Amino acid sequence: MTLDEAKRARAAVAAMFAANGFTMGAWAPQIPLLLPRHQISEFTLGLLILVLGLGAVSAMLFAGRLIARFGTVPVLRVFALGIVPSLPAVVLAPSLWLLAPAMAALGALIGCMDVAMNANAVEVERRLGRAIMSSSHGFWSLGGFLGGTFGAALIARASAEAQALATAALVAGVVLLAQAALKGEPPHPVPAPAGGRRRGLLPRAAGIWVLGAMALFSMVPEGAVLDWAALYLQDELAASTFASGLGFAFFAGAMAVMRFAGDGLRNRFGAVQTLRLSGLIGAAGLLIGAVAPAAPLAIAGFALAGLGVANMVPILFSAAGNYPGQAAGAAISAVTMVGYTGILVAPASIGFVAEHIGYRPTYAVLAGLLVVVATLAPRTAMADARHAPPAAPTAR
Repeated sequence: MTLDEAKRARAAVAAMFAANGFTMGAWAPQIPLLLPRHQISEFTLGLLILVLGLGAVSAMLFAGRLIARFGTVPVLRVFALGIVPSLPAVVLAPSLWLLAPAMAALGALIGCMDVAMNANAVEVERRLGRAIMSSSHGFWSLGGFLGGTFGAALIARASAEAQALATAALVAGVVLLAQAALKGEPPHPVPAPAGGRRRGLLPRAAGIWVLGAMALFSMVPEGAVLDWAALYLQDELAASTFASGLGFAFFAGAMAVMRFAGDGLRNRFGAVQTLRLSGLIGAAGLLIGAVAPAAPLAIAGFALAGLGVANMVPILFSAAGNYPGQAAGAAISAVTMVGYTGILVAPASIGFVAEHIGYRPTYAVLAGLLVVVATLAPRTAMADARHAPPAAPTAR
């Protein structure tokens, strides 16, 4: 891959992140419409959303194996095209019995594409010799913002079905334009272990699972702000309905801005220092939110937390993709799977804990998780190993 090809590949993988985020953003305003359309309860809707999440996490197990066999580019191309009809399939499902598998398929396709595009971003980082992972996630956030904003407007002006089909058409156009410019490394097939035993689906290296736990600790606070900040601001700080919605809005906005700045920080200071400072800033923001006497200060704390959390997961994914002796796809699939479990478990578990001890202690405990990640920052030193592709992985 020449430098010019690497630059085009960088734009192509950014487009893939944006397409993935746009699809998820467009899906968000469709969620409440499922209640009257299928005459289901909020409990049933919660189960369906869980099915989507489980579909994503389960499929991530297999994405690494596919990447090791075929390479990131073919796998990314297939799953990027696969997400095109996935949202219309959910929206147009005529019955609950077809809706459930359609949502599982949407989750699985989004999840596999997520692993493939992160693995491809690691390969492009190596060829360019500089970090691009944080801004790639920034394009995902931008895509999610645009998908949610324009998706909601189109539903209001036209219909849910029109929005789903328009989303599919737009995503198809972006994906097809980007496909030709995608570049990656040859696949790194993993040799069979000695003794003829079959390799398991998951990596055995303990360090991979430490990175996964760090991703989990980084994502749970994000889920906590997404799902519970509005209720916390409204119930404990007497915020208005409008102000209570600003908690996550400022958190997400700060995160998106910092992700576009994150690559420059990482290229200058390195992954370890950037992750350590990010974790401490994120923890400080959550602590401010936890002890704030009034809503404006809590909202400012959540914004500060967004600045800190923004670059933590991208650094961890880069570290996984460069983990010694492991194929990038297999390592990233494991770390992604564990990390995204945080998004699944956060809503129910944090709600349960907050009900018993309150929101303030809960956010303080979550700040402690970010301090743990900051303490373990030296484990991400391999994220900066971007000067050359890794050797073919060995059996472990």
